[in-house]
Amino acid sequence: MPETRLARAAWQRWLWLLLAYLCIGIAMLGVVLPGLPTTEFVLLAAWAASRSSPRLAAWLENHRLFGPLLHDWRLHGVVVRRTKWAASLSMLLALSILLLTVDHLPSVLFAAAGMSCGALFIWTRPEKPRVS
Repeated sequence: MPETRLARAAWQRWLWLLLAYLCIGIAMLGVVLPGLPTTEFVLLAAWAASRSSPRLAAWLENHRLFGPLLHDWRLHGVVVRRTKWAASLSMLLALSILLLTVDHLPSVLFAAAGMSCGALFIWTRPEKPRVS
């Protein structure tokens, strides 16, 4: 179970909860849409849920797809290599589709920059827990 720090004011909890659900929705889309990152949005959803809803945070921790990712991240700060490759290949596929279908170069460059930031984030995370 993740450590929870609930927001004090009700309006703050609602904002964190809204962010958590928005990120869950984007992450679920990212599972099926190439180029849309999943890992980063799952991590952000778990973080926001820990500030708004212990029930939602527990659901994420026990989810069939997202649970192992969150468990590895929470306990060890790791993103496994399989996840890194899947994310990178889907971003590469999406960028290829953008290059072939979008004529507006600034849009393609903006998307490429966002994907590069996501790839940089996940590839700079360790793949295995550190041995003490």
